[in-house]
Amino acid sequence: MSKTYEIAVIPGDGTGPEVVAQGIKALEALSKKYNISFDFKEYDLGGEKYINEGVLLPDQTLEELKGKDAIYLGAIGHPDVKPGILEREILLRLRFELDLYINLRPVVLYPGVDTPLKGKGPEDINFVVVRENTEGIYAGGGGFFKKSTPDEIAIQESVNTRKGVERCIRYAFDYCKKRKGKGRLTLCAKNNVLIYESDLWTRVFYEVHGEYPDIEANYQHVDALCMWMVKNPEQFDVIVTSNLFGDIITDLGAMIQGGMGVAAGGNINPEGTAMFEPIGGSAPKYTGQNKINPIAAMCAAQMMVDYLGEEEAAQALLKAIQTVIVKDLKSLDAGKMGCGTSQVGDLVVGYL
Repeated sequence: MSKTYEIAVIPGDGTGPEVVAQGIKALEALSKKYNISFDFKEYDLGGEKYINEGVLLPDQTLEELKGKDAIYLGAIGHPDVKPGILEREILLRLRFELDLYINLRPVVLYPGVDTPLKGKGPEDINFVVVRENTEGIYAGGGGFFKKSTPDEIAIQESVNTRKGVERCIRYAFDYCKKRKGKGRLTLCAKNNVLIYESDLWTRVFYEVHGEYPDIEANYQHVDALCMWMVKNPEQFDVIVTSNLFGDIITDLGAMIQGGMGVAAGGNINPEGTAMFEPIGGSAPKYTGQNKINPIAAMCAAQMMVDYLGEEEAAQALLKAIQTVIVKDLKSLDAGKMGCGTSQVGDLVVGYL
């Protein structure tokens, strides 16, 4: 009897529904081949819903999402909604309320994909960033004093708890051990300037390292790490870092792996559910044109299948995606792929 996974689908805004449709197409193909079943339930969340109905993330919907095996997100972002509203009230609220405290971002250069790094290839760019996802400067601490006056003061506080830092670091050590790569975990912080936040991260990092003697522990300041990601990315295996630094270095990672068209990530509660998404955003100018590249969304679906423990199916989907990139696509850029959004999905399914 096949196992059934309950998957919440949030197509979202812009081209989100188009790319999610291709991911679901691939998941349905996997279900036929590998004796697994997906029970999809769609949730209408995003900019259009907010504009038309004033609805962001209802409490009832949030409770339902907590009971799902995983969440598959297209993109949240609308040009007619003030920046910060959808991000705070939908995306950040999902992270905080579901305690999705791990953001997992593979930085992998696939064969056939160009990187802006001269002389680097797939053998050089293959690492993972583990980003703390619910604390730090994004926790929302701070405020204004004498706002809109010449004496205005803006305070933004970074909130880091021992519990939050330690569980993220432990996850990273466990992931590094499971990954069976170089066996090297790098802490990205700034302990020469951020003497409280980074001191906590550094102390916990080396304390936990004592329980993982087979893993090499490495430290780099965030500015130096950005430099080495460009110069010598082959040194990295797994990187663990805070919320803000992780947000920054993963966008750099997306560029060196070939762009947002192949970048996918997971927001994970190892004791609960997880949410997987392409990194590139809603790309509203391409909405409905069948031009947008769905590869990142399909990579997010692949990560979701792997998270659910269906490793054989996940590897098959990854291989199919890589085959399409090498054999069928002229470019990863929207409108230049040589085929449309839905055709890319069909090609992946064909190789499955």
